Amino acid sequence: MSRLVIKGKKVILRPLSLKDAGRFCQWFSDREVTKFLSMYDQAPISIKEEMEWIRKSYRDKSNFRLAIDTIDGRHIGTVSLSSIDDFNKNAEYGIFIGDKRYWGQGYGTEAGKLIVDYGFKKLKLHRIYLRYLAYNIRGLKSYRKVGFKSEGRKRQHIFRDGYWHDEMLMGILREEFLKNLKSQKSNLRTAAKK
Repeated sequence: MSRLVIKGKKVILRPLSLKDAGRFCQWFSDREVTKFLSMYDQAPISIKEEMEWIRKSYRDKSNFRLAIDTIDGRHIGTVSLSSIDDFNKNAEYGIFIGDKRYWGQGYGTEAGKLIVDYGFKKLKLHRIYLRYLAYNIRGLKSYRKVGFKSEGRKRQHIFRDGYWHDEMLMGILREEFLKNLKSQKSNLRTAAKK
């Protein structure tokens, strides 16, 4: 298991702990929290099942998952790079803010920027991609702030709550992310000189 910790201004990304299992089970029992997740229609998950999933994540080298904590230590979700393809240098991005009190306040966006930065700089990925349901507008806003660009649409790909929904595809390339990072640093220096 990795002991990696990544600190930002609002969040700390840390390894998952078996102590997190209870919070995950609580979050996963709330349909509002899971409405955008692939596990939306699954039966309630037990503590035992969640602890086993966390144990498996320790051993799974193709998935890199970290808990999201606030700076003051409150666990609010998880962020991941999964299906890591070492040959093609790509991975799928995923994020989940389970604590609704922290929705829409930039915690997920910062966590996303931190793990994407890690993926490009440390894992040497070339491309990071994601999939989301078309009606996940809050997620879309965050993904754009991280730097993801729209790449396509799978029409009526997901059946949920009696309706067909489009699945949207987004991606970001290493060069795009590093260019955006350089531009942001340049803008900060310019603002500081004024």
